[in-house]
Amino acid sequence: MRLTTRFIALGLAGVLLVACGHKDKNAPLAFAPADTPYVLANLDVLDAATRDALLAQADAGMPSQLAQLEATADRLAATDADGARLLRALIAELKGKTLQAFTHDAGVDLAGHYAIYGIGLAPVARFELSDPKAFDAFVGRLETAYGKKLDVAREGQQDYRRHVFATSGTQVLLATQGKHAVLALLPANAPTPLLRQALGLDRPQKSLQDDGRLAALAKANGYKKWVVGQFDLARALPLALGGNDPLLNAMHDARARAVAAKTGEPVANQLQSAPSCTAEAARIAARVPSLGFGYTRLDARHQDARLDVTLAADIGKAFSGLKVELPGLDGTGAAPFDMSLALPMAALRGFWSVQAQAVAAKPFTCPALLGLNESFAKLVPALQKAAIPPFGDLQGVRLALDALVPVKDKMLPTFSGRLMVASTNAPGLFALGQATVPSLTQLKPATDGTPLALSRDLTTMLGQPAWIAMTEKVLALGIGAGEDAKLAQSLKSAGGGAGQMARMHLTGDMYVQWLQLMEQKVDSLAAATAAMTRSDDTDTVDDADAATAAADAERSKAQFAAMKVQAERIASIDVEMHVLDHGLVITSQTALK
Repeated sequence: MRLTTRFIALGLAGVLLVACGHKDKNAPLAFAPADTPYVLANLDVLDAATRDALLAQADAGMPSQLAQLEATADRLAATDADGARLLRALIAELKGKTLQAFTHDAGVDLAGHYAIYGIGLAPVARFELSDPKAFDAFVGRLETAYGKKLDVAREGQQDYRRHVFATSGTQVLLATQGKHAVLALLPANAPTPLLRQALGLDRPQKSLQDDGRLAALAKANGYKKWVVGQFDLARALPLALGGNDPLLNAMHDARARAVAAKTGEPVANQLQSAPSCTAEAARIAARVPSLGFGYTRLDARHQDARLDVTLAADIGKAFSGLKVELPGLDGTGAAPFDMSLALPMAALRGFWSVQAQAVAAKPFTCPALLGLNESFAKLVPALQKAAIPPFGDLQGVRLALDALVPVKDKMLPTFSGRLMVASTNAPGLFALGQATVPSLTQLKPATDGTPLALSRDLTTMLGQPAWIAMTEKVLALGIGAGEDAKLAQSLKSAGGGAGQMARMHLTGDMYVQWLQLMEQKVDSLAAATAAMTRSDDTDTVDDADAATAAADAERSKAQFAAMKVQAERIASIDVEMHVLDHGLVITSQTALK
């Protein structure tokens, strides 16, 4: 018996050794504390083919990203010239390169592991390097472009570079540790324990690798291991409001000192925090404890993702069994743009009334949350007004666009499509419309969904034919040639299932048309602004302001051009939102051409 027991013990020990042995004690997640309020990491690496396809997509979007970075640098220059120069140095490294070429030159391992996490609220990014010397050379090039060396400091046996942002009371820290690069944002005078943990000199008592939280999250929600993220509000909100987070305290202190210098308001007065803040932050976080994110499919032609918002049990159960009779909410809509949104006003009013009553019974006392008391107090009369028809009868709205064509020199584009409003009393909603628009009094629609043509004066105003149709629970409007047949068919679509709250379908071609419309509006606004400036006083137009406006316009054009390149690669985007007992689930599927 003793021999058998010894064999069992040895076997269990062997299993444990194997289980522990496959974990890399120097993996990025081994440095992330288990109690971090947020994390984004990969538990496994992409295969080479998928990685190459994603790199190609990233390269297509690079011009747009660079244009946004340049705009950020321009804005930063007014308050932090050094920070703006550092950002422009990074932009210079990225320009004219593919992402793969950039990462190769920077020594970053695209087939490596990474983790972005918080030590408290202080963000730390740790990623694996293929060539630490190349990474150091990359940092050297940044320093050269920046115009001066970053400050060099030392903690124990670890050297690191840093840049202090005086206006915010923070510092960005950069270090190479073995085959890891470490980037962190810490207080300018970071406490030694925080500094050492960010550098990886001191390990957390328990790491994310130890507790397996991300692996469990991925398994529960069907996330692939390539990208998994979590934002833990139950940990983050008390840190943000409790006055105990070093990074946030440093930022608050810097801002308070700046205010004191201008107004004379004592710093201590500005930094006061009520003892109740931590408990009240936890009270809010208990309603929405955490958010999880991950890709459920990721390859050369598909990018499917899922966001999970954990909710308190009473919130989930209030909507998880609800069925909204909005045609198309089931997901059958396939117009180039087709969006269905459930708005069950009776259920929404009931839910928010309970929340308002809870706040009224126990108001917040934390200074940062006092505004919530007023907001919920104002919500009560708004909910009472929302009970009045037709708003109180509202169930949902669906908009389907078959065409959207920008027209030069015109405010509105040419469009065709359908609008459907679900209500518990569609005939009453139409009667209200008749009272508002006298021309509608000529129409006597039946509740069988048969389309009726609008009068000549209304179609003239719209510039194209239009129809109206109705059932007992849906009032629908169709605009454009052929929309009468589509209107009748759309009304036959199924409503939503239990807990379904929203759906959207968008084709890549429609996305491009949207961007063209937005670009046209931005160009029109810029032209109008320039004309107004010239008309004010031509002789006093500031050349610097004119040059800034011209540069902004050029950046805007570059951004739209890059966005259109990306949009032209998209076949379709589908988004769905539903509520389960435990929370809200939002899924998206992006298909590429």
